[in-house]
Amino acid sequence: MHIVIAPDSFKESLSAWQVAQAIAAGFAEVFADARYTLLPMADGGEGTVDAFVVATGGQRVEVSVTGPLGTPVKAFYGLTGDGHTAVIEMAAASGLALVPAAARNPLLTTTRGTGELIMAALDAGARHLVIGLGGSATNDGGVGMAQALGLRCVDAAGAEIGPGGGALAALAQLDAAGLDTRLARCRIEVACDVDNPLTGPQGASAVFGPQKGATPAMVARLDECLGRLAICLKQGLGKDVADVPGAGAAGGMGAMMLALGGQLRPGVQIVADVLRLDEAIRDADLVITGEGRMDSQSLRGKTPVGVAQVARRHGKPVIALNGSLTASSDELQRAGLDAAFSVLHEPGDLAQALSQAAPNVRRAARNVAATLQLAQQLKP
Repeated sequence: MHIVIAPDSFKESLSAWQVAQAIAAGFAEVFADARYTLLPMADGGEGTVDAFVVATGGQRVEVSVTGPLGTPVKAFYGLTGDGHTAVIEMAAASGLALVPAAARNPLLTTTRGTGELIMAALDAGARHLVIGLGGSATNDGGVGMAQALGLRCVDAAGAEIGPGGGALAALAQLDAAGLDTRLARCRIEVACDVDNPLTGPQGASAVFGPQKGATPAMVARLDECLGRLAICLKQGLGKDVADVPGAGAAGGMGAMMLALGGQLRPGVQIVADVLRLDEAIRDADLVITGEGRMDSQSLRGKTPVGVAQVARRHGKPVIALNGSLTASSDELQRAGLDAAFSVLHEPGDLAQALSQAAPNVRRAARNVAATLQLAQQLKP
């Protein structure tokens, strides 16, 4: 029997690789002779770099870059084993977690560090970029990122504008003459799981600005600033992207990535393609996936559903093991999951659940495997 194990991480407790190992260990207690393919997954957010590095035998590269507040931070990107693909989590350089709650102000925060990560990856020889747009602290439309890559973003006097979403109010022109030419030779895939436009009631500022520290007055100002960016992108780069679904992702980073030739795709699809999930599942008898918390939100395109969609295409059964499970049976079935279980086996608080995650996953996997073995024995 060939079993493909493709879970996401259990946030704050286990990496995707650790979850996959625990599941395999539990199943091996019952099916010792089975063949196991472990493919730790992610959906473009936290853990995406590690998933690529583990699955491809690559490396995690640390780089000092400009943080969202303009001070240096230690960030990282992943380089796959063949050296051709670089995986970048925007949150590593421009993330909300890098800004103390009291200092959060999207009028000031910059994406320059993400651009510096991209530059470092290009210098390392990468010609395929995978960029995850999750957890950003910024609302500058990706201008800081683009400036780091050579795009001139100037005011009416021809001077480079400063950092932050508020600085876009002075933006008069974009000049791509100095843009790093290697970008045009790269395939750029952008992990984006939202469909918000750049501006308006459903745009970047209105929907995501408040969680980054924006007051209602800031939201209105930031929306006007992104509107100014949209005009300049159209006039200076010939890119009319403001209303493209996903343009508003990560404070407008989606719009800039589109303007620079990036393709916006669901994160789990990008990860699945690079890890050759389809190829592995085609040859499988059973697929196991899961994540830390499976709820209704998970069923809108998170890792377990992406894995289940691949399994369904090949007619393979798929089971999800999760830290907690609140999605209904009907929702799970519609998402393509044949069965789903919580790994918790006794009452306890969150701290206990997090500390016992690995043995709980292994125990649950062993119990599922034993049930499957019993079903085989009972089959006439």
